[in-house]
Amino acid sequence: MRKRFNSGLLTTVGLAGFLALAPQTGMAKEGGADDRDLIAISSFSGAFLAARAAEADNDFGSAIDYYERALAFEPDNQGIQQSLLLALVAEGRFDDALPHARALKSVPEMERFSRLGLAVDALRNEKYAQAENWLKLVLESDLDRLITSIMSTWTELGQGRADEALKTLGDLEGPDWYRLFQSYHRALMLAQSGRDAEAEKAFDALLGDVSAASAGPDTYMRAAEAYAAWLAGRGEKDKALAALDKGETYITGRAATTILREKIEADETVAFPVPDPRAGAAEILLNIATALNRGGGEPFVKLYLNYALALSPDNDDILIQLASLAEQQSEPEKAIGFYDRIKPGSPWRRLAELQTGLNLADLDRHDEAETYLNAAIEKDPDDIRAYLSLGRVYAVQKDFRSAAGVYDRAVARIKEPEREDWSLFYQRGIAYERLKEWEKAEPNFFKALELYPDQPQVLNYLGYSWVDMNIKLEEGLELIGRAVELRPNDGYIVDSLGWAHYRLGRYEEAAKELERAVSLRPEDPVLNDHLGDAYWRTGRRLEATYQWSHARDLDPEPELLAEVEKKLKEGLPDKEPERVAEVSPAETVVSDETGVSEATPVGETGEPADEPKSEAKAPDAAEKAAMGDAMYTIKPGETLWSIAVGQLGDGERFREILAINPDLRRNPDLLRAGQEIRLPPQDQ
Repeated sequence: MRKRFNSGLLTTVGLAGFLALAPQTGMAKEGGADDRDLIAISSFSGAFLAARAAEADNDFGSAIDYYERALAFEPDNQGIQQSLLLALVAEGRFDDALPHARALKSVPEMERFSRLGLAVDALRNEKYAQAENWLKLVLESDLDRLITSIMSTWTELGQGRADEALKTLGDLEGPDWYRLFQSYHRALMLAQSGRDAEAEKAFDALLGDVSAASAGPDTYMRAAEAYAAWLAGRGEKDKALAALDKGETYITGRAATTILREKIEADETVAFPVPDPRAGAAEILLNIATALNRGGGEPFVKLYLNYALALSPDNDDILIQLASLAEQQSEPEKAIGFYDRIKPGSPWRRLAELQTGLNLADLDRHDEAETYLNAAIEKDPDDIRAYLSLGRVYAVQKDFRSAAGVYDRAVARIKEPEREDWSLFYQRGIAYERLKEWEKAEPNFFKALELYPDQPQVLNYLGYSWVDMNIKLEEGLELIGRAVELRPNDGYIVDSLGWAHYRLGRYEEAAKELERAVSLRPEDPVLNDHLGDAYWRTGRRLEATYQWSHARDLDPEPELLAEVEKKLKEGLPDKEPERVAEVSPAETVVSDETGVSEATPVGETGEPADEPKSEAKAPDAAEKAAMGDAMYTIKPGETLWSIAVGQLGDGERFREILAINPDLRRNPDLLRAGQEIRLPPQDQ
């Protein structure tokens, strides 16, 4: 399983309000309405449900079309207008969203989004007084107050009221995490205002604040880079490099920092990244978006990044974040479009090239990906990230011989391996293990641990491999246990521990660990299948059947689907085969320890678990009831919304009905009387 571009640290910003109002996360598919598989709509409720289903499928383009159809039935429905506004912004269609923002500008419940959009429009046209007026809002959310307040100070600066802007910023009260953003934007404003001594003092104080580095690492490093660029522009090269050194005391591996350092060392001209109030307003939106770019915050991230892009269309930092977000939402074509817009000479250009290669592979355009990444290697044969990217493309195709060859070439380029090179040896070990050349695989895992002792993924893979081969059993369990200690909330590593116990016939211990793994990763079919097996072996047959059914419903790979179908029909054999399956330990993806981005990660050092995946026949009604899903026969005139209200007590639970009845998702408006559907438990 992949972990993508994880760049945020704010954890207490009150997302609930926005999440309740905003569309579901996801980037729209490429193409216009004629390219989408739209359905016939004959009612407001049908259009509304189709729009929400499209959002759940990460298809904002279709959602926009359906919301527009819903408005054709109820033109004055303000809730639909707001949903349409947010969907248009998320799709990057800012200009198309503005009429809806104007229509909602005086509606108290909705002005937090509409007036922000109108303020962005005024700011991009340098109408600072007008923008200031739009930002005069009374807001309860700490996050909303921070954004509108700092944007307001930039409008004041744009009107030549620097003292007032700085006072407004200083008087802003809020949670402790406000301080990083206030300090950074104060330093930027002082620099823009020509107050050099105060600006230098403000930047120095910020870079000396260790808590700021942990509260928002991306914003902290942007502050270090802005300070270095500002100092370099004043001819203070040594101070500029010292500023980058200070930042990298806490946070290393940013491509932007490395390239900025190279330019300063070469006495090249570097531009101050926030040269005017409009750029300052875009900066706070970018800062908040990167801080929130973590699981569950995507609606905010999308909104703020697209507002920031409207203010600064050529900003590569914004484009790289939008590309990574598209990858998080499994939209590789959209990601490639953002990467293509990153300018030659940009600090992000090399990363964009490597990520484009990986996204081509995600589109199953493997030949293009290989050609693209081989060209990247030829362009810079000492950039190990390119080899890791190409190796991954081969590994995804199960061409481990070619992957191993690429990793061998990369190792040959390294004179003295360093800590950051652990991932290369780890990946080479995986490739040789898959080729069943353990005598070549094992030394690579040892080398990875030599470079990075106690690296959890390596401990997990090596330990599981030993257990799987029935060698060094206790040492293997010890390594996996150590990995779990280091990553107690990593469901895949916990699964490895549970599955190792299972392979050793310790079924009760296996069930305990696998239950915890599934609680950490409930959406993974492999983990649910493993838990089903453990339940069966401990005599918990009904629970095993439920777990296998759940694995089946989680869209597993064909191999696992076939296995689960067989288990649901026949159960497990009385005696466990000597080798249950050719499985490898659940692998997780390397984080920023390699210094490489994780948007379809470049240098990602773990393949998705390669375990067989499966599914099964549909249980009969009695089995479904036992597993918690009841059958319901649709009556004439009913909609999913009315069924959710009548049977579950809450119309919003129509999404749960869609989730367990995937055949309904593309056409929720065409229900027929007498049709049977599954319903979730009433007390859920």
